[in-house]
Amino acid sequence: MAAGRPTWQGHLRLSLVTCPIALYTATDASGDVHFNMLHKKTHNRIRMIPTDPDLGPIERSEIVKGYEYEKGEYVVITQDEIDSVRLESTRTIDIERFVPADDIDRLYWDNPYFLVPDGKLAAEAYGVIREAMTKEGQVALGRVVMHQRERLLAIEPRDNGMVAWSLRSNREVRDAASYFDAIPDKKPDAAMIQIAQKIIEQKEGPFDPEQFNDRYEDALRALIKEKQKGKGRKVTAPEEPEDTNVVDLMEALRASLGKTPAKAPAKKPATKAAHKPAARKKTG
Repeated sequence: MAAGRPTWQGHLRLSLVTCPIALYTATDASGDVHFNMLHKKTHNRIRMIPTDPDLGPIERSEIVKGYEYEKGEYVVITQDEIDSVRLESTRTIDIERFVPADDIDRLYWDNPYFLVPDGKLAAEAYGVIREAMTKEGQVALGRVVMHQRERLLAIEPRDNGMVAWSLRSNREVRDAASYFDAIPDKKPDAAMIQIAQKIIEQKEGPFDPEQFNDRYEDALRALIKEKQKGKGRKVTAPEEPEDTNVVDLMEALRASLGKTPAKAPAKKPATKAAHKPAARKKTG
């Protein structure tokens, strides 16, 4: 399969060592089911026409960008002004520091990109940086401007290349305490925990991504095929699971232990990353 067009092209720099690189999106959402908006009777596709509340329909060439600094009050920013705000990270990923992967909370890991050398002359410097990182067991942190936003990147060796993960900013990650503080601190019954542990042990197995396809997506595709053939389908809402009463919790655990299938056999993964994102230790 062809690599396609890169998401970003520029340079990777470690101190005085620089090499041209390209970033390619590591995931593919092109196979997702997408629906278009149609008119109920004609089935014509609906056109979204930009409209001014005072002037009515307008041309897209008349649209400008504005930032709302107060309710209903905007400052207009032109594209030239946006382009003039250029950071060094617009064209260069400058490695600022190295950290253990475990130090980065999993809440911050966002989207993966394949980071590859851009051209034959870049391969040697690229290889030196990759191998040094592999031997040190560290993840590189750098910054990049993509889609008019500067993002922090975590770069890690993988196979013969490197993967760059965009990291969410501190302002994007909500404070877990505001959600978890209301959960009671009372420890559950020790016997119940032991049974739950046994259930977990019986369900242990390797991660095989081939087993975790999107069943909802599959059901949508099956529905679409039936509709194409002119077949109808009776719409029935799935039954909601009943909450487990505290009184019956022990009995439910014992029953689950008896119904839990045996542990799945280990399966050797096809590839293995040099570093895997892991949750950092809880603080506070």
